[in-house]
Amino acid sequence: MTMAWLLVIAGLALLYGGAEGLVRGSASLALRLGMTPLIVGLTVVAFGTSMPELLVSVKASLAGQGGIAVGNVVGSNVFNIAVILALGAIVRPLHVEFQLIRFDVPFMVFSGALAAFFLRDGNISRGEGAILIVLLVTYIVASIVIARRKKTPKVEADFADVVKPGPGGVFLDLVFIVGGLAVLVLGSRLLVDGAIVIARSFGVTEAVIGLTIVAAGTSTPELAATIVASIKKEADIAVGNVIGSNVFNSLFILGTAGLIHPLSADGVTMIDLGVMLAVSALALPFMWTGFVLRRWEGFVLMAIYLGYLAWLWPK
Repeated sequence: MTMAWLLVIAGLALLYGGAEGLVRGSASLALRLGMTPLIVGLTVVAFGTSMPELLVSVKASLAGQGGIAVGNVVGSNVFNIAVILALGAIVRPLHVEFQLIRFDVPFMVFSGALAAFFLRDGNISRGEGAILIVLLVTYIVASIVIARRKKTPKVEADFADVVKPGPGGVFLDLVFIVGGLAVLVLGSRLLVDGAIVIARSFGVTEAVIGLTIVAAGTSTPELAATIVASIKKEADIAVGNVIGSNVFNSLFILGTAGLIHPLSADGVTMIDLGVMLAVSALALPFMWTGFVLRRWEGFVLMAIYLGYLAWLWPK
């Protein structure tokens, strides 16, 4: 049992470090190739911070542990909104750009609802996975087009402050990318293997472990990025990071894992999917009122998550 927890801790550390390396290298390389900081932030960085969830879910899917694969996505989406975004608002009320409320947040709710609809029978087929991937490509293209047409100086400045080319040139960027991916692969294997042992020792389903320990662990890159952005008064980064991650989770991760190997979401219930949709939908009116996510709203979201954990985890 001790060894299983050590595997989980080591896996989480490797996932965090690998994601950091991948994001740093890929963002820097994209900037050198002529992409703007805003577009890099909306696409490359969002993709990079979702890589832990992707590799864990793909690894679990290939190993036949669909409960962990799907639970990781559903749990990460809940954790991102009800914990990470909530903590960001508690640290400092988050002023939200209208563009996020008009397009990105509704699309996040839609993508989560579509994923839940596909999971209503407990499975994601290859055809459904393909639909999710097509929608993701549509979202990325639309985000880039909107970002180019409706540039906001403050948003541009926030992303330019965070997304910068690294030292050392293209070679070092590639080293960070390849090294980050290798570390992520190793970390995902350790985390999934350890999580399975823990699930069996506690007598809970693999889905419960995926919804809690694995989901929280794979969301550490988003957690770090959002808290730092909130402290630095870069609300666009804090909110956009979470929204983009949830869209990638619902569309890219479930879609890719489903394409590689049809998913069976053993142990993930309609209540879990309902909580995911509820916190996502609740974020929209919270942000719409005054275009600010306030501290008390952050506490409400956090209370929902704690209540969900109390219901989910066995007594």
